[in-house]
Amino acid sequence: MAAPLTLSDLYIYPVKSLGGIRVAEAVIEPRGLRHDRRWLIVDEQNQFMTQRQTAEMAHLKVAPAHNGFLLTHAARPALLPLYVPFVATPERTLFVTIWEDMVFAWCGTPEADAWLSEALGRTCRLVYMSDMVMRATDGGAAGGDVSFADAYPFLVIGQASLDDLNTRLAAPVPMDRFRPNLVFRGGAAYEEETWQHFEVGGQPFLGVRPCGRCVVTTIDQHTTQKSPEPLRTLATYRTVGNKVMFGQNVTGPGQGVVRVGDPLAVLSHQ
Repeated sequence: MAAPLTLSDLYIYPVKSLGGIRVAEAVIEPRGLRHDRRWLIVDEQNQFMTQRQTAEMAHLKVAPAHNGFLLTHAARPALLPLYVPFVATPERTLFVTIWEDMVFAWCGTPEADAWLSEALGRTCRLVYMSDMVMRATDGGAAGGDVSFADAYPFLVIGQASLDDLNTRLAAPVPMDRFRPNLVFRGGAAYEEETWQHFEVGGQPFLGVRPCGRCVVTTIDQHTTQKSPEPLRTLATYRTVGNKVMFGQNVTGPGQGVVRVGDPLAVLSHQ
């Protein structure tokens, strides 16, 4: 008898392209888990920044704090932690660009901008997406809005998928290379990429399409060093068209709560 599917890990990423916070439970909102990727770092041209171009962002660590989170610099302990609230205030606003979208954002504090500029060695600022902003999922697929995530509100990955990948690598990689929101145990490797309708703790989710992976997966989140792996190995058996797939992009119910330990039930496949 196959082992039941169970939610084993749950992550939010308060700032796009920085590290995640493992949580025991999370509130579901229309654009994803509450506080997930609502903050964004932008450059002098108000263009979004990620580890794709700035691998040093991996040095910036995120830790939970009361009604917000702390940013620290792993390689510069003398740089005092920065407290950032989960929600900004609309005192200053501007337009920022993320991929092909130009969206309205609230500015963080001057202190946050100065801290990030010092930490990354270049002028940058921190901005926030409010609930008033409309940013559609990739191509409007499956409807709904998304935060500063690349294209969809949720990413689900099975632990079996990572375990299978690691059997093919000379050195295993941790799950943080892939930045999922929902991680589950049980089932076969890569089966999540076949799911269409499924439930987590009774909450309905919709699998939209497998996730095409980028070079961020090749950046060690502790050292910021790049290597060909795991993309090189994934490309040998997980390539579809010109993309390397790992994990499933998902939309959700818009409200509810999910908790580590919740059962998963697959209702239909693509």
